[in-house]
Amino acid sequence: MSGPYPEQPKQPLVLGIESSCDETGVGIVRGTTLLTNTVSSSMDEHVRFGGVIPEIASRAHLDAFVPTLQEALHEAGVTLEDVDAIAVTSGPGLAGALMVGVCAAKALSVATGKPLYAINHLVAHVGVGLLDSKPDAGAAAGQLPQNLGAGQLPQNLGALLVSGGHTEILRIRSITDDVELLGSTIDDAAGEAYDKVARILGLGYPGGPAIDKLARQGNPKSIRFPRGLTQPKYMGTAEEKGPHRYDWSFSGLKTAVARCVEQFEARGEEVPIADIAAAFQEAVVDVISSKAVLACKEHGITDVLLGGGVAANSRLRELTGQRCVSAGIKLHVPPLDLCTDNGAMVAALGAQLIMAGIGPSGIAFAPDSSMPVTTVSVAA
Repeated sequence: MSGPYPEQPKQPLVLGIESSCDETGVGIVRGTTLLTNTVSSSMDEHVRFGGVIPEIASRAHLDAFVPTLQEALHEAGVTLEDVDAIAVTSGPGLAGALMVGVCAAKALSVATGKPLYAINHLVAHVGVGLLDSKPDAGAAAGQLPQNLGAGQLPQNLGALLVSGGHTEILRIRSITDDVELLGSTIDDAAGEAYDKVARILGLGYPGGPAIDKLARQGNPKSIRFPRGLTQPKYMGTAEEKGPHRYDWSFSGLKTAVARCVEQFEARGEEVPIADIAAAFQEAVVDVISSKAVLACKEHGITDVLLGGGVAANSRLRELTGQRCVSAGIKLHVPPLDLCTDNGAMVAALGAQLIMAGIGPSGIAFAPDSSMPVTTVSVAA
């Protein structure tokens, strides 16, 4: 890390820019208080392709950035001159999409003279949990606490990030400089698997909401789909951990669904789409929640934050909540609009870096599409 920021505002006003995939996000926070979270999504432009097309996403960011920035400043009631610092997602993400946001942030930094922080998209999903927020109306019967809040991290904190691009379990000792990766997917992310299975079932894109809705009409026990990397050779024991004890794999599950559909069609039978959707979803959330809770128990993690776009999945929230309660772990889920990619999470992490006395990144950095989660921010 670079040297300390010369002047450390107690409640810095930070503008955050997010463009790692198909959302153009601009958020503004003051310390841990959210002022605005403005997002422009290009998802509708990708629907006919069944997934995000990087070139289309990049062009959409170019079109959306200035209007999104103007709207965010207006909603927050501030100007660029009022801002103490700018934070931008530097990685991981789609290379072209990242480039748009990073170039915009650098231009703003040079034009205004404001310090620029290049931060990690994944750690930002945890940082958003530190914002003060109202209870989430989508939480199930009060079982899922909202944000961590007020800038205070629990001593033994973990994070389960589940999205279209990432499925990871993290240990957070310090959100500004000490993040450890405990486990991750070795192939498809959970959200990616949802999209691919939805395509197989003819449900369209995005697949997550469609499968979640249809699964409520099906029987999750009707078909037993595989739980990847749960065999003893991968899991090992608590004393001698296997090579993938806390990791996930969803590519085999996707293939199993495809073969299941083919078998019904080959027999001339109607494909039970609702049952397949329910069984597929149960396989995903079962293995995600069980491995995440196992990692938390074996690393002394007592609080875990669930983030990422797939955190909106009702069954994932329900089963993870149940298993956390059984294990004595407190689960935190930010409001759904803060779980998906957004600029507020980038601004929130930027504010934490400033308040910790960590210096800005300057403008010489380049976006890194494969930035490791252990790199919280880019040093100057």
